[in-house]
Order: sequence, then structure tokens, then C-alpha cells
Amino acid sequence: MVRFLADENFNNQIVRGILRRNPNVDIVRVQDMGLSEADDPTVLEWAAQHNRVVLTHDIATMTNFAYERIQADQAMPGLFEVSRGVPVGLAIEEILLIAECSLEGEWEGQVRFLPLR
Repeated sequence: MVRFLADENFNNQIVRGILRRNPNVDIVRVQDMGLSEADDPTVLEWAAQHNRVVLTHDIATMTNFAYERIQADQAMPGLFEVSRGVPVGLAIEEILLIAECSLEGEWEGQVRFLPLR
């Protein structure tokens, strides 16, 4: 199962909804890992070291840093950009689908946007 890291400003309603629907989903928050106020490159490096796909709403900068890691041939387990306009229920459904149906390493080096369409 995919392991996730929710960025610092990621909607906690989504995180709680995921865990309420499936408590076996391995999702941690940046602030729970001692990374509060860490910059994006630090968050991405931590995620790579712990093989966690990042969930973020930060399309302004996080995406660019993820692409920089990919171009530099650095580990990048995956990044999902979740638009703030996506309804909470839909975001929960899509992340659960990813968690339950993905193979380990499937999202390596990829930046994807939710909702998947």
C-alpha cells in the first residue's frame, strides 16, 4: 500500500476522512514528523528518505521542487497536487483509490493532479 505524507497546509478534514474510512492507510502529517515550517525541498527530501508520496495543495512551489528532484535524478516517490477546489469527499475517494489500488513504487518520479481525469 502507498504511504503518504500530508504537507503542512494539507486539509486535515481530508486526512481525517481517509483514516475514518480506512484506518489502515499509512498517512502522516508534516507537523507530526517534526517538519513544521520546513521548506519544500526539505519536505520532499524527507518523503524520499521515508518512501512516502506527498499530498499537497501547494501548486505554486512544491511542483517545481518535485520536478527539480526528478531532473536531478533524485528519489521522488510521487507528488499529488490536490486542488483546494476539489470537494473533500471526492479528494478522500481518490486518495483511498490510490492507496488501495497502487503498487509500491508506482508513483515514483511522477507529479499528478487530483481529481484524476
